[in-house]
Amino acid sequence: MVDTFLVPEKTIANAKGDGPTVDLRGAGHRAFLATLRISEIVEQEALEVSVYGSADGTTWSAKPLIIFPQKFYRGETPLVLDFTGHPDVVFIRAHWELIRWGRGSETPMFEFAVALKEIPPAVLQEAAAEAHTRG
Repeated sequence: MVDTFLVPEKTIANAKGDGPTVDLRGAGHRAFLATLRISEIVEQEALEVSVYGSADGTTWSAKPLIIFPQKFYRGETPLVLDFTGHPDVVFIRAHWELIRWGRGSETPMFEFAVALKEIPPAVLQEAAAEAHTRG
């Protein structure tokens, strides 16, 4: 069962960057809940976090597999990452971009984390069934 961080807790970012490489081979399933948590921010800036995949941990996908919505405020944003359509993806990592505008310091600052937790197949099937009955 995978339960880790794509971006460690209390990461402070002032420029674009990458999180650690996460190995998915220990996962029993290919669906995960990723939660972006922004705990500190200055005004007039935005954070964009994306997730890239790799078969070997060295060469990364040219395009992100998924992108969180751009964020401007503190808070949590959950996102389901389903890699069942990407059997070649063995490793993933987060990448972030920071955008700053307006007056004051030109250096952006975010304190954030991205938690990653495997979603058991039964929970995923239950959520899909519930969505179908509402649909």
